[in-house]
Amino acid sequence: MNFKAPGSFKTPAAFRARLAELDLSIELDDTLEGAEGPLGAPLEVSGLLLPNRFAVHPMEGWDGTRGGSPTTRTFRRWRNFGRSGAGLVWGGEAFAVTAEGRANPHQLHLHGGDVTGELALLIDEVRAGRREMGLASDAGPIGLQLTHSGRWARPNDGAEPLIAAHDPLLDARIGVSSETPPLSDTELEHIRDHYVAAAQVAVRAGFDFVDLKACHGYLVHELLGAHSRPGRYGGDFAGRTRFLLELIDAVRAACPGLVVGVRISLADVVPHRADPLTKEGRPAARAWAHGFGVDHDSPTHFALDEPMQLLALLAARDVRLINVTLGSPYYNPHLQRPAAYPPSDGYQPFADPLVHVARHLEVVREAKARVPEVVIVGTGYTYLMEWLPHVAQAELRAGRVDVVGIGRMVLSYPELPADVLAGRELARKRICRTFSDCTTAPRHGLASGCYPLDPAYRDAAEATRVKALKDALRK
Repeated sequence: MNFKAPGSFKTPAAFRARLAELDLSIELDDTLEGAEGPLGAPLEVSGLLLPNRFAVHPMEGWDGTRGGSPTTRTFRRWRNFGRSGAGLVWGGEAFAVTAEGRANPHQLHLHGGDVTGELALLIDEVRAGRREMGLASDAGPIGLQLTHSGRWARPNDGAEPLIAAHDPLLDARIGVSSETPPLSDTELEHIRDHYVAAAQVAVRAGFDFVDLKACHGYLVHELLGAHSRPGRYGGDFAGRTRFLLELIDAVRAACPGLVVGVRISLADVVPHRADPLTKEGRPAARAWAHGFGVDHDSPTHFALDEPMQLLALLAARDVRLINVTLGSPYYNPHLQRPAAYPPSDGYQPFADPLVHVARHLEVVREAKARVPEVVIVGTGYTYLMEWLPHVAQAELRAGRVDVVGIGRMVLSYPELPADVLAGRELARKRICRTFSDCTTAPRHGLASGCYPLDPAYRDAAEATRVKALKDALRK
C-alpha cells in the first residue's frame, strides 16, 4: 500500500489535509511554544515532580551481558535518556524479575551479583546526561520497569514459553503444545515474590518509582486476557485482574512509600499475519476468545469497558501513574508500533500507519475522560515524525493526555524533547523514519538500536547483517 510519510508534508495545512483525507481525529498546533507552552508545564503526581510533559518509554536494549549486567551500550543508552531532557524517564529498561522470564538472553535481570550497584550506575548515567545538557541532575523522576516475559520468554537462544493460558492462535505461532501446562497459581505467586524482590532492589538503587509491566503480550498482560484459565488468576474479570492487583499490594507492603506505576496495553486486536500474496497484515481469525480490551466477536475492534473498570480499580489503589499502550509487537505490530516499514517478523502495512496513531490517541482520550484522576502517559507519537511535537502540544492543550511518551525516537534523536522545549529547530536528519531496524535486529539476536541514523550502530559490525536481513525481507 502506498502512502506518504508524515515527514513529506511541509506545512501544517498540508499535513492537516492528509489527516482530513483519512478522516482521522488527529489535531495539531501550527506553532510550537517550547517551554512556555503545554509541553513545558510542570506536573506533580504521587509526590513526584515532572518539570515538563515529555517521557521516555522503557525499552529492551538486547545489550546486557548474558549474566544480566549492563554493558557500555546500556550505559550509553541511559545517558541518552538523560540528554533527552524529558521530565520523566519511565522505566528506562524492561528489567526481568527472573532469569527464565527474560525476553532475550541479553536482557537485564535480577541475578545473584551486585544488581543494586549496577542499577545505581544506570541512574548515574541519566543524571550525567542531564548535566551534559545543562540541566539539574535531579530534573525529573527515574523509574524501573519490572517485567516477566511469560509466553514470549527467550532466556537462551530459543523460545522457552511460560504461558498463562492456552490460546490456539498464539500457541501455534510459537510451537506450544496443547499438552503444555500453563503456569500454576503457585508458580505465579512465586513470580510475584520475585517482583517484590526486584522492587526492593530498585528502592536500594535509588529509583523514584517502579512500573509493574502489564502490556505487549507479556505475563501480566496475558493474564488480563486469560478468559479460559481456571483458578484464581483467570476466567472472569475479577480473576483476570487479581494477579496485577495483588502484585501492587505486595510491592506496596514490602516497599512502603515507593511510587508504583503501571504500563498497560489498554486494548488489543486479534493476532495478524502476512497475506501469502500481498504480504499485508490480515487478521488470523474472524473471532478471538482471548485478549483484553478486544471485541471477541469482531476482534479488530476494541471493547473498552473492562479496561476502564481496571483503570478505576488502579485509581482506587492510588496507582495514579499510568502509561497507556496498545496490543503487542509480537502479534499485531501495526497497532502497537505504527511504522512505514515492517520488522522482519512482521507484515506490510494494510492501512496508513496514521490510522493506528489515531487509535492510540483516541483510547487515551477516552481513558482520560472516564478516569480523570489518573495521570496518563500517551504512546504512538513517533510515526508523526516532524509533526510529533505539534500533535503532542495540541493533545496536552486540550487536556486529552497528561504526558507524551516517546520510545523509538529517543534511539535516533534523544535530544528531541530538549530541542523542542528550547525552541530550537529540529534536526530533521535524526528524526526516526520507522525503518524498524530497532526491532528487526533483536529478532535476530542483535542489539536494538537505530542502525540507519545513530553512528554508533550504523558503523557497528552488526549493521551489515541488519542490512542483509532487510534486503532479504524486501525480496
